[in-house]
Amino acid sequence: MLRGAGQARTALRGAIAVVLAVTALARPISAQEDAALEADLPPALPAGTGADAAFGPVQETGPLPVPSGPPLAVPSGIAPRWLETRMDAAGPLGLTLRFRFVAPEVAGAGYGPDRASADLQALCDGFALAHLPKDGPQPAGLVLDLADRVVPFGASDDTAVQFFEAYSIADGACHWELF
Repeated sequence: MLRGAGQARTALRGAIAVVLAVTALARPISAQEDAALEADLPPALPAGTGADAAFGPVQETGPLPVPSGPPLAVPSGIAPRWLETRMDAAGPLGLTLRFRFVAPEVAGAGYGPDRASADLQALCDGFALAHLPKDGPQPAGLVLDLADRVVPFGASDDTAVQFFEAYSIADGACHWELF
């Protein structure tokens, strides 16, 4: 036990030395350096490229989105409604669009992963593909979320029932990917 404590103390001293060294090297960036760094960044997507026109700006704060539109047809017979679509630049396949849907029935008895998988496939093929941007960057992957209630994006809610599936797009169809 003492040997472990000694090793931990040595590791802690090493970590402190690294933090102190990095802190000593840290300095404010001048306006010229900041401009040079910005010049190296990829340009922002121009307005009207299709993605912002189709989905609108992503709002990270403020009121929660509200499910909208008519109920969508899925094999299980539940009535999901579209909640929102989000664009993520960083995904394992590249640009990823996230389509979120709400249907209180997914929390009911008898609804489980098999039914959710079939419903999410139908939502991908019947809704998501029809709502891809017509021009501009095209997604390499789609992630669909079907929940029993509105949950803020990225938030954890242990009382919510949520199902997720990931898809790639090929030959005009959604192809299930291991999530």
